[in-house]
Amino acid sequence: MHNWGAPNKVDDFDSGDLSGWNMYDGPGHAGKGRRSPDAASVKDGILTINGDENGKTAGMAWVDGSQKYGRWEGRVRAPKSDPTYNALLLLWPTAENFPVGGEIDFMEMTDSTRQRTNMFLHYGEDNSQEHGEVAVDATQWHNWAVEWTPDHVTAFVDGKRWWTTSKKDIFPPGPMHLCIQLDWFPKGGGDVKPSEMQVDWVRQYPLPESEKGDADDNGGSGDSKSGDSKNDDKSSDSKSGDSTSGDKKKGGSEGLLDDVLELPKRLTEGGPDPSGDSATRGPSGP
Repeated sequence: MHNWGAPNKVDDFDSGDLSGWNMYDGPGHAGKGRRSPDAASVKDGILTINGDENGKTAGMAWVDGSQKYGRWEGRVRAPKSDPTYNALLLLWPTAENFPVGGEIDFMEMTDSTRQRTNMFLHYGEDNSQEHGEVAVDATQWHNWAVEWTPDHVTAFVDGKRWWTTSKKDIFPPGPMHLCIQLDWFPKGGGDVKPSEMQVDWVRQYPLPESEKGDADDNGGSGDSKSGDSKNDDKSSDSKSGDSTSGDKKKGGSEGLLDDVLELPKRLTEGGPDPSGDSATRGPSGP
């Protein structure tokens, strides 16, 4: 367990100002639809990203918070959506060198009912992946987190660890930054229902220098695990925003999530898909 201390970067979205974010403005995922800054808005301390019937949506990157190792947290809810819209919190390589730079999707909602959420860690020139899935009602507020240290990458929800790997050779090689995205994956035919995701706050913590150890030693095979009931997350002084679910900033504990299963390999948010009708995720930069 790490004592993460105070965050080095926080956005509670109370000011209504998104100037601290690099807003995407260009073609959408795989070149379909469009990412536009005006699809993101802030009201009453809540960031909302809207996706419309034509695939117009938004994404945003905390590029000036780039760091190697640390902890990232976000309090998110996403109403039931059109099957074409995925809600994400992810870490993207600041060097824009995907796939070798890696990608950590620590909250990816591909289930339109928002009852299951995925974790994907992408690595290597061939875009290999480690992944898992957890059952949780993501239409309610939940605190999602990932911590990345020299010896593990671990995902949490509401203060409970539900996925982890200690395979050091698959860890990202360089600094990363947080991105928030509502991505459109058109499936062809039929009307698209407007969809949205909401974010109450996000936080970033640095790994103390004393805990970095041999940061260049990425050897070792390690292992990956899901649904560990003995590892409550109590490392952050904020306890992941009080480790609650339900209403904004309050509600009962969600408790341990043990319905975890492995998914078939999927296609990345960032790199080229094997299929002919796919392209790449636009860079998080301008």
